[in-house]
Amino acid sequence: MIELRRRLCLGLGLAFMASIITIAIIIIVFQINKFLDLLHAKSISSFLVTNAQFPERIRQLHPCTQLYVSIDAATKDSLKAVDRPLFNDFWERFIASLKALKGKNITRTVYRLTLVKDWNMQDVSAYCKLLAIGLPLLIEIKAVTFCGDSKASSLTIKNTPYHEEVSSFGLEICKTYSKMYPESERRYELACEHEHSNCILIADTKLKVEGKWHTWIDYDKFHSLFQEWKESGKTFSAFEYLAPTPDWAVFGAKEQGFDPDEVRVRKKGKKAKADAAAAAAAAKEAKEAKEAQK
Repeated sequence: MIELRRRLCLGLGLAFMASIITIAIIIIVFQINKFLDLLHAKSISSFLVTNAQFPERIRQLHPCTQLYVSIDAATKDSLKAVDRPLFNDFWERFIASLKALKGKNITRTVYRLTLVKDWNMQDVSAYCKLLAIGLPLLIEIKAVTFCGDSKASSLTIKNTPYHEEVSSFGLEICKTYSKMYPESERRYELACEHEHSNCILIADTKLKVEGKWHTWIDYDKFHSLFQEWKESGKTFSAFEYLAPTPDWAVFGAKEQGFDPDEVRVRKKGKKAKADAAAAAAAAKEAKEAKEAQK
């Protein structure tokens, strides 16, 4: 299977790889930097996720395209309840990991929050305190995805917040952080949303260039900067490989983050019937136009 995947990637000329690992194992592997270097040597991008339990590994990490830290809760007690951590000193490891993230200016750093209604959406000020420790460039906030009943979890569909609730939570984060830390080098605003995924993106306003958000990535520029760093040790900044955000992805756009070039498929409900009717009408119109040309 691995060889088949390798051949497929080579045949397609793969230039992007989301190396997203949602558990800590990848970041504690001693060869992680070698792995990243191999990816970047082939101009393959890397997105790395850690659960903030191995601060030393974060400090030693080579630049990756984007580095995420999962912030599953804002306090020690809630983090223990949500994550059921392996280590007794999980909170100390967690805080140390956020401090290590602060020093990774060469990489786009992201706090990744998954909101679970009635579990971890209460203490906004506690989340802001965590922001002040790691000063991430971006904050990705999404609603938990309910995957059905399970003996391993007591979650129900009621624990999944609506997109409006996720957006309101993000707005409150921005307002509260600004009030708590008026002198902070970070000033956060809602930048992007994807209503279909129940997800929003908060960004430092430094990513707003001449009034336009630049939350996307210039991958060619990143690989060029990385190779120069690898060869000469010349450092670079995450601000050097920004790309403009499409208008449809900006928070508040009528598309709500849905690419207008894509086709959205709904299988149930009134909107599904409307989509099917629109598709049928378009197909009929295309057929009639083709017949008229004969």
